[in-house]
Amino acid sequence: MMYMTQECKKEVVPKRKPKTLSIKARKNNFSPVEYGFVREEAIKEAERCLGLRDCHYCDICSLLCPDLCITHDEKTGEVLIDLDYCKGCGICAAVCPKQAIEMVMEEGK
Repeated sequence: MMYMTQECKKEVVPKRKPKTLSIKARKNNFSPVEYGFVREEAIKEAERCLGLRDCHYCDICSLLCPDLCITHDEKTGEVLIDLDYCKGCGICAAVCPKQAIEMVMEEGK
């Protein structure tokens, strides 16, 4: 029996906390309690949130696909799924560390 030991190489980016006014400074003060992010911080936080489902081409889906229907475009590196051969087992979606593959029910089935 063979076991997969390959891991997805991904950077864990912690959630950023916005700056806040100290509790002492809040008394008798009508200033905002939470200040939000400066432009650079907002961009980093958006990248962290929006990049969670991006494919990072780790090949785990194609290695574990029992139908061998997941390949890569040689020019762009984009992941291609041949739906004519895919049986819909969902293994690829289950093992994707970035949750970039979503199983969707076909119409009329």
